[in-house]
Amino acid sequence: MIFITIAEDHVSLSDGLKVFLEQDSKIEVIGSAQNGKDMLEMFNYVKPKIVLTDINMPEMNGVELCKAIKSKNDTTKVIALSMYDNPGAIREMIDAGADGYVLKISPLTELKKAIETVAIGDFYFDSAIDMSTVIIKNAKESNHALSRSETDILKLIALGKTSAEIAVERRTAVSTVGKHRKNMIHKLGLAGKNELYKYALQRYGHYNQ
Repeated sequence: MIFITIAEDHVSLSDGLKVFLEQDSKIEVIGSAQNGKDMLEMFNYVKPKIVLTDINMPEMNGVELCKAIKSKNDTTKVIALSMYDNPGAIREMIDAGADGYVLKISPLTELKKAIETVAIGDFYFDSAIDMSTVIIKNAKESNHALSRSETDILKLIALGKTSAEIAVERRTAVSTVGKHRKNMIHKLGLAGKNELYKYALQRYGHYNQ
């Protein structure tokens, strides 16, 4: 079961998301709040697997909420819901530790796909977003050389590809992609997959296949 909470100041939207998501028997919305502060207080006693959060909210915005949640429990996944597809807003959420970013104007099936993807440990960014414009500054550099396979995978990570998608494209097993990710994190001296994603964007955000 995927337990979800929703931080959204428009109650009608929050209610609509709950109705849609709970059509799936594997998803349960266990709480909602109209601002980041109330969601953070709720987080002290309700333990969701995924938090869906608007970015612009009163009292505490989505960026601040994401940082606070990750500091309390970095295994909790956070997906941003936003009207904005500008690179600055996306960068802020990535820097805050977000695992996904979905546009409110996209079909609800896009959100469903994002939930399923981050629930298994991958990142997900709305298919309408051009991730090549999202460059993360000040990513860590390293003298450790990556292998050709690792470099190729890093470029695909920069394009927002999930491990499953990379495995299909490279005609390999998902577990093999996972091993490459772990090796790169170790070689580059990064803290985890979120920093690996930032590094990929910083190095190859301009990359086009």
